[in-house]
Amino acid sequence: MMNHRICFLLLFLLLSTGAVNAQFQERTINIGNIGVHITNAGTIGRPNVRNDPQGPPSMEYPLNSGVEHLFEAGLWIGCISNGQVTVSTGAVDDASGYAVGKSGFEFSPLPGTNVLTRSSLQGSEFFSTSAVSHQDYIVPFTDEFTIVPGSNQPINNHLTPLNARVRLETYAWNFPFADYFTIFHYRITNNSTQPWDSVYLGIWSDLVVRNVNVTNDRGSAFFNKGSLGYDDTLSALYAYDVAGDRPFTNSYGALQFLGVIQGNQFLHPANPFSPGFKLNPNYWVYNVAAPANDLQRYDRMKNRGDFSPAANLNTPGNRVQLISAGPLHQIEPGETVELVFAAVCAPQKDDQPLDTWFARTDLRKHLDWARRTFNGEDRNMNGILDPNEDANGNGLLDRYTLPEPPPPPKVRIESGNNEVTLYWNGGSENTTDPITQEQDFEGYRLYRTAPGDDQLSNVASRATLLSQWDKPGNNVGYNNGFDAIRLNNPVFFPGDTTRYQYSYKLNDVLNGWQYVYILTAFDRGNTNIGLEPLESSRTANAFRVFSGTPAHEGGSKNVGVYPNPYRASAAWDGNTSRSRKIYFYNLPEEAEISVYTVGGDVVARLFHRAQSGFNGSTAGWYSVFGLNPDQSILPGGEHAWDVLSDSKQTLSSGLYLYSVMDMKTREVQTGKLVIIR
Repeated sequence: MMNHRICFLLLFLLLSTGAVNAQFQERTINIGNIGVHITNAGTIGRPNVRNDPQGPPSMEYPLNSGVEHLFEAGLWIGCISNGQVTVSTGAVDDASGYAVGKSGFEFSPLPGTNVLTRSSLQGSEFFSTSAVSHQDYIVPFTDEFTIVPGSNQPINNHLTPLNARVRLETYAWNFPFADYFTIFHYRITNNSTQPWDSVYLGIWSDLVVRNVNVTNDRGSAFFNKGSLGYDDTLSALYAYDVAGDRPFTNSYGALQFLGVIQGNQFLHPANPFSPGFKLNPNYWVYNVAAPANDLQRYDRMKNRGDFSPAANLNTPGNRVQLISAGPLHQIEPGETVELVFAAVCAPQKDDQPLDTWFARTDLRKHLDWARRTFNGEDRNMNGILDPNEDANGNGLLDRYTLPEPPPPPKVRIESGNNEVTLYWNGGSENTTDPITQEQDFEGYRLYRTAPGDDQLSNVASRATLLSQWDKPGNNVGYNNGFDAIRLNNPVFFPGDTTRYQYSYKLNDVLNGWQYVYILTAFDRGNTNIGLEPLESSRTANAFRVFSGTPAHEGGSKNVGVYPNPYRASAAWDGNTSRSRKIYFYNLPEEAEISVYTVGGDVVARLFHRAQSGFNGSTAGWYSVFGLNPDQSILPGGEHAWDVLSDSKQTLSSGLYLYSVMDMKTREVQTGKLVIIR
């Protein structure tokens, strides 16, 4: 067997010749209503989101809203190793964020590993019986390399690695009571030959709340409009917008400490069996008061910042954060400890001044659910399975145990002329709650937004209850039963094997407007254990629907355009020239639409495909107001145009002509359009 010295020599030779390959990988947590970016270089967030808002989110809530809450974050490990203070950092104050080999970004992908995906949802392609949540990511990385794996490039200023091997597991759910947080469960192994003494573990972050869809700020102006606070009871640092993009950013972004596990010991300030263990929230002005070396960083990890009223934190500024926990007396070589945090978002209730107890009402609820989710059966947070806590009777202290609402039904939506019809199956009705072990399905709820809600942030949250159907004969809900929606004979659709048992039709729908429809299933709860009725995910069954004319063949319908005349902007338009639209209607399945001046010059040419994505519609309105191609229904006979030329120039007032060619029959229809500015 080779000794450690030979192994180290081989590893050095492999690194110096570029033979070790460690592929950089990134993923997006997006199963619920929060979207968080992660990498196997140990970073959280996507710093470039402010310049590229159409890419993956950084820490977005609600999902697809453009409201971001994080620039970047990363793990910090600080200790005394071999008599020397050493801190390995996953992210630090840096204007552009992570880049390979950059100073302060001291973790690297672990060669020979990949980011893995699991899901506890049986319908998922990643379904696994070992999954903890609806969307797990397993992310390995390490600080042990001083040279970028696979290259000769040194990692700047990273000369004394701790040789920490990290396995990060992220957990996220789509339940309405759990779709606003992601849990980060770090398993940190001392892979060196020396013990780590007086250990502190923490997360550095640059929480910043801005709406990247509406802001024009770049550089320091993007970051200096927010403020922060600390909730001592719920162990969370949080940030909010003060003077940036309000009212488009009325939400909080928070990082919450959930605990450290070392062997059989659970360490948390709330646990009376972990005396001396402290939580140290901290902050400083970005790149002004930042700790510059390991001694200063370790000192920050050991000490608490000033969150008293005298700190005047309710004023806007550019502050970064650090929340650390410790000390752990010692971590031996080969020993693994666990650090658990949560990224949590919540709406901010309107109040003056900002960030009052009332304003944080939803934040406290969300932080409490994140903590309850991690604690699982450990309801009193003592790290011990007490006799009354073993809900499933397996004799183990189980964490991440959640009551479960019924799964959402499978939904199909058919869009017509001034009408929308929803179909769904009965798959929600025979499931068993894992906590109560009861089949407790109660009913269905249908929500819908109003025309124009899509121009406000978090459009899905503005959906109001439209109808509810639930079981008769109990004290839950309306007791109105399901006769009004149950089909006499189940319906099947071509290419779809689902057996649809229910249907509901709406005839009060305005063509051209975007509505969000949400269909959920809910249970009856359990009064014996104080559990309110639980509802299935609203994001899983949230559909953006446009009613309009269906596609036709052979010129059987007269093609038209609305609104006509187009008076500067339609009621559904955004506030920029790139977020306007008008509709051509009664289109054939495949068509070429040409718009001309009266002099015969072509100003725009559009290609309509009834069965492809947005029907070929490329109007910028959709990207601004969050049309999701995976959960969107558009009429096959309508096509949106952004009222811009092919070169994206604004068209002047006047009369324009248009022609529509049926690509199958080659028949052409013509018409006139008036633009008034």
